Amino acid sequence: MRSHFAARPARLALAAVAAVALTATATATATAASAADSRGSAARACGTKDLTFKLTTETQAGGYFLVTAKAKSGVTCYLKGVFPSASFGSAADTEVAPAEHAVSENVVLSGSTRAYAGINPKTTNNDYGKEFDRLHLSVAGDEANSISLDLPETALVDRPVATNWHADPADAVPFSG
Repeated sequence: MRSHFAARPARLALAAVAAVALTATATATATAASAADSRGSAARACGTKDLTFKLTTETQAGGYFLVTAKAKSGVTCYLKGVFPSASFGSAADTEVAPAEHAVSENVVLSGSTRAYAGINPKTTNNDYGKEFDRLHLSVAGDEANSISLDLPETALVDRPVATNWHADPADAVPFSG
């Protein structure tokens, strides 16, 4: 018959082995997670100053402005799949609202890769609105670094909307309705 005291050292030894195994597993898991985080964060979120923008007029869906964003030389970053922060003037009624109800995939920009957002300056079916010849634009969350772009043509603005950033310009058509 075993003594209660003789079994105790064996239990302590098993507990020590288990603790070492758990510590090793936790350290390996934390190291792997840290390595995965560092690989996944190679591309950082784009700021407005990281990008160059081009604005063109498109005729699809009643007409809209296509904003093309490209990373500056040597920059690799991603645009979140949300709509850009944009307005035609300083009044609240000239700020763009989202044309989409869901977040899109992030678009990683580097080299010649581009991202696209569509801006419809007028979503109402009337003759009302204000005319503008410039667009104030920034990456959402980076409004302090907003830029101004000349519009390709004067726009009548009434309840403007913008699509999210997309990798394909065909996905950036702001259908209204």
